[in-house]
Order: sequence, then C-alpha cells, then structure tokens
Amino acid sequence: MRTILEDDTGPQLADARAPEAPVVIAAQTVAKTFHIPEQRIDTIKERALHPFSRLGYRDLTALNDVSFDVRQGECFGIAGRNGSGKSTLLKIMASIYRQDSGRMRMAGRVAPFIELGVGFNPELTARENCVLNGVLMGLTMREARRRLGAVLEFAELEDFVDLKLKNYSSGMMVRLAFAVMVQADADIMLIDEVLAVGDAAFAQKCMDVFHERRDAGTTVVIVTHDMTTVTNLCDRAMLLHDGELVYIGDPEQTSMQYYRLNFAMPRTGPGGEKPAVPDVNARLVQARLLDQSGQAVENIEQGTPIVVDATIEAARELDRPRFMFHVMNEEGLVVFEFTRQLDERVKAGQRVRLSGEIENPLVPGRYHVDCWVRRDREHGDAVHGLRLFSLVVFGTAPKTGVVNLRTDILPRLEDDE
Repeated sequence: MRTILEDDTGPQLADARAPEAPVVIAAQTVAKTFHIPEQRIDTIKERALHPFSRLGYRDLTALNDVSFDVRQGECFGIAGRNGSGKSTLLKIMASIYRQDSGRMRMAGRVAPFIELGVGFNPELTARENCVLNGVLMGLTMREARRRLGAVLEFAELEDFVDLKLKNYSSGMMVRLAFAVMVQADADIMLIDEVLAVGDAAFAQKCMDVFHERRDAGTTVVIVTHDMTTVTNLCDRAMLLHDGELVYIGDPEQTSMQYYRLNFAMPRTGPGGEKPAVPDVNARLVQARLLDQSGQAVENIEQGTPIVVDATIEAARELDRPRFMFHVMNEEGLVVFEFTRQLDERVKAGQRVRLSGEIENPLVPGRYHVDCWVRRDREHGDAVHGLRLFSLVVFGTAPKTGVVNLRTDILPRLEDDE
C-alpha cells in the first residue's frame, strides 16, 4: 500500500440537490420549550400534607429559532448529539408536537417512523392496527385493508396477524411499523434511528426500500448518529446543538462539525488557550476497487488481491497523518485492519493518494473498506472515518468463519513405540 502526497486539488464536487425542485418542507424560526416540574406530587396524600406548596418549573429549550427547507426528492439528514433537539424537530414535522413559535409547512402526505409503537394500540391485533395506521397515514379504509397482505408479507408476520400487539417482541413491532409506513405511499418519509432495533436481515431490507424510494423521488428526512449514512446517502444535512442550528449544507461538512462537537476536549493550554478542537477535516475525493489489470470493479473473486486506489484531501494541516484501514463484514465486524503513516506535513488543500494491494483472505460475502484518518500530535489524535467502498467477494469455497488462513499443518500417523 503506497501513500503519496498530491499537489493538484482537482475539481470540486457539485451539489447533488436539484435547485429547481419545489420546496416541500419549510421551517421558519421554529422554537419549542418544555416546562419540566422540579418536584412531583402524584398522590392525594402528598397534596393533603402539603396543601400550600407550589410546583416549581424549569424551562428546557429544545429548539430555538431553527429555519431550513427541504426540496422534493431530496434526502436530508439531521445530525446532533443526544439532547440537541433532533427528535423534537422530527415530531414537529410529523405534527406530533406543535411548535411554540415559528412556522412549519409540509407539502404532501407524510409517513413518520419516529418511535417504536407510536400510533399502535397494544390491545388490538396486528390486523386491526395495520388498518388503523394505514387510515391515519392517508389511505382509505378499503385501500388499507387491501394492502394488509403486503404489509404482513414485508414484515414476515403472516402467522401472527391475529395476535395482540402487547404480546409482540420489540423486533416484531418495528418490522410491522416500518412495513405499514412503506405501504402508505407517502410523499415525505420521516425516519428516526429506531431501525437500529431490527435484526441485520430486516435492516438490510429496510435500507433496500429506502434506496428504492429515494431513487423514485420520495423526499426523505433521516435523523441519525451514523456519519457514514449522512455522507453516503444524504444530499444535504444539518447539525443541531443545544436546540440551535449550527450548520446546514454539505453532508461531509456536517459530519466534520458533528465530530468536532463529539471529540472536543475540555482542556486549556499553559497560557489559558481555548479548548482544543480535533481536526477531522479530511474529505474523500475518490476511491476505487481495481482488478489486476487496473480496471474499476465492484466484485472480486475469492483469493484475488484487493487493489485500492483512493485520494483523500486535507481541509486543514495534518502533521504526519496516519491512515487506518478497516475491512468489515456485513454485520459490522472488523475482519482485519492495518495502518500506514505519511511522515510529512500535509497542507490544507493538499491531497494524499493511497494505492496498492491488500491480501484477500476473505470468505465469500459483502464487505466494506473504511479509512480512518488520524493526525499525529502530542495531546491526542483527531479521528475522521471515511467509507472508501463496498465490495462483494465471490467464490465456491464454503463460507465458514470470516477468513481463509494458509497453514502447513498436516495430519500424520505416529509410529508405535
């Protein structure tokens, strides 16, 4: 694997959003505050013992002056740390909450997938809940009943259609909820990270549907902590912090701002300098999987070397950066990893080319190749993860374990003494 510093910055990537598409979501100075009691009086006895006590409240500002717009057919990401206001904003968009001030306009039929079990009655069966939720999402009663079979087939719950939802597991519940949303034929899909509770196979099925709807022009708003999802899927993204809009625009820049918030170190230098902010400003320019002849491919045969050709651009100065490669399987397990370091100082705007062969011990299956960029420095490293590409390893060998190892162990009989 070679690490080469490049001087040519090359052309910049164009904005993937179509500017002529109409605006279907418009938020103007949206604000939301919750009044949280500082003490609770839950029983009549407590009220009788303290008849003149007054409940104190404190205000929690969940959103403050948030404005943005989303165009038709756009995949829009919302990122932020826990408690930043992401879910509150999504619930306002879904009309679950009402904003205290400002305006939220939604143009089109909305299908929310925000919290597990929202809109379901646990005392009703899956059949009854499917019809009820289909009507709530805009379908007619007849249409909701007609699509019941497709919902149950997608959720793989045909055998549990007459079972009450209170007896469903969390996995069964999330499959049913997503299947109902898929059948709603919505113009706008609102998705929170609740999909994380599903198993790996169903999560992949959901992602396939997500890609199909996105390619068909459905507007998608997704809340996530996964910056790989933001950079790979979203046309634009926004970052919320403490209820305020910090950044909106390019998904990669949104991811970098998110990493800054998460990895900022609350320390000061000897002279009382401001807290250090990690440098995560690395951008993937291009990455390709090549065959032995140098042609770009998506799949390789088992045992064939993995040939990587990638270019990474530094937005800030990187001192002796290290590049950590992770090869992961479909379940997210890191099968193997290795590190390469460039013993030079990379200036802002300069590019580093990473190319070469990786031995391929992988068994047949789908894998992902990630590169984590680290800047070598005395007080800790700033890390930024980049998804280079995915690949499929094909072959006829049995799929046992995660790698095939070369050994010289041979069975033999020992002579009797």
